[in-house]
Amino acid sequence: MKIGIIVGSVREGRAARTVAEWVQATADQREEATFEIVDLADFDLPMLTSPIIPGMANRQYDDERVVRFGQAIDQYDGFVFVTPEYNHSIPGAFKNAFDSLAPEWTGKTVAFVSYGADGGIRAVEHWRSVVANFSMHAVRQQVALSLFTELGQDGLQLQERRVGELDVLVDQLVAATRALVLQDQPVA
Repeated sequence: MKIGIIVGSVREGRAARTVAEWVQATADQREEATFEIVDLADFDLPMLTSPIIPGMANRQYDDERVVRFGQAIDQYDGFVFVTPEYNHSIPGAFKNAFDSLAPEWTGKTVAFVSYGADGGIRAVEHWRSVVANFSMHAVRQQVALSLFTELGQDGLQLQERRVGELDVLVDQLVAATRALVLQDQPVA
């Protein structure tokens, strides 16, 4: 199984990459799945302006950057969304990236690691309703980090309980992903 850890911010000086690296370092201690970082900033995605909605495009997108992003996303069985909270919601660049695709997300698993003034919990609540549209299976556990006390200029200064929370999140994500992958296996 392959799990993509999506870096959900493209801003300079963002904390999302540091958080994603922490998630990967923790998750890489497991053998049940492979975890890889997918950084939105590496794709330079355009705003969604295509006249053909992604759900009807059959993976034939009209911009090569979107095609490349779709191919990257398609290879994963599940995801950890590392999402900041911008103005009580989802970051625009992350939502645009998500909206640029359709079948690549459908029916896969997802977990959320968020950060913000209040831990990014409002962004996750919005994400839960968004991913439901593609029948994504969101695990219950989430990790919500404080922008002010845990993500300083000196790097991560996590509360002691965060590693345990992330372990539970990874356990739930791996179990859900395994169940979905096995469900899709042909019977011999």
